[in-house]
Amino acid sequence: MPIALPIALRQPVRRVIDNWLFQLKPAEHGEVILHQRRVFILPTRAGMAYAVMLLGLFIGSVNYNLNMGFALTFLVMGCALVGMYLTFRNLAWLALSPGRSAPVFAGSQVHYEFHLANRSRHARYAIDIGFTGGGIDELQTSVDLPAFGQTSVRLSTPARQRGWQQSPRLRLQTRFPLGLLRAWSYWTPDVAVLVYPQPETDAPPLPASELAGADGSGHAGREDFAGVRAWQAGDSPSRLAWRQIARMDGASDALVSKHFEGGASAELSIAENLVAALPLEARLSRMTRWVLEAEQQGLRYRFELGPLRLPAALGPAHRDECLRALALHTEGRA
Repeated sequence: MPIALPIALRQPVRRVIDNWLFQLKPAEHGEVILHQRRVFILPTRAGMAYAVMLLGLFIGSVNYNLNMGFALTFLVMGCALVGMYLTFRNLAWLALSPGRSAPVFAGSQVHYEFHLANRSRHARYAIDIGFTGGGIDELQTSVDLPAFGQTSVRLSTPARQRGWQQSPRLRLQTRFPLGLLRAWSYWTPDVAVLVYPQPETDAPPLPASELAGADGSGHAGREDFAGVRAWQAGDSPSRLAWRQIARMDGASDALVSKHFEGGASAELSIAENLVAALPLEARLSRMTRWVLEAEQQGLRYRFELGPLRLPAALGPAHRDECLRALALHTEGRA
């Protein structure tokens, strides 16, 4: 009687067998060459039917001693053997390497980029490439490679949660040229994409600035004096240029105001203590939304998360540093 393995042991045993049989490797850094020991080939359903037909031709030729039957059988078998070689060669010795992948937000799609290079004088046709394992088994794209050519493919998978998301294992396969056999190979690239927290959809307005003056002007605006101009309705009394007014020889109805370049320069503070009452993921989601809104409105902002303290700044570098901290933040980090 066959020995039945306990359910708890089936998956580990199957994983060990797959790793040994199909040369499944951990994440591989840099360029990878699909040498001949990494390419596997088996008949398709059409190939099995083709083999049954060959067997019938051979048996009929033997029973009836048909010389033309033998010739036809060996001719058809020769075509199958040539097709086997071409199917294997269509995939073997391809060079694979990862490309650049931009960070994304949780809930969207992660786009991985991969490069395929053909360094032989033979063109490659109809190579299917896609993710496999982890519930992802649908091939996503098919490519052709000219002789001594290369191409890039972009594959997508859902960004389920924040943090680093490792690329799933890839499967490359081909049925070219006859469709009688299928050759395939596996590759696990050492590439990960940073997934930012998902921004809150209905977040409250940005926190009020702590640096704005009573008249709405910030400190930086106060320091950038550019001269005087005629007084306009709505100007703050504190901006009246009294020294220039006193020099106007009795023209008491002519008022002038100080003019500052740069305008208001209030700075925001996006800090974890402002959302301390929320759960961790909700806090990070709201802070992500605030960072994006501050950048969109062109407002300088300080950023505080755990032990991290970033001074007020504005721009892509500051935004990316804040979003990276939000993506990799863990509760209770020292």
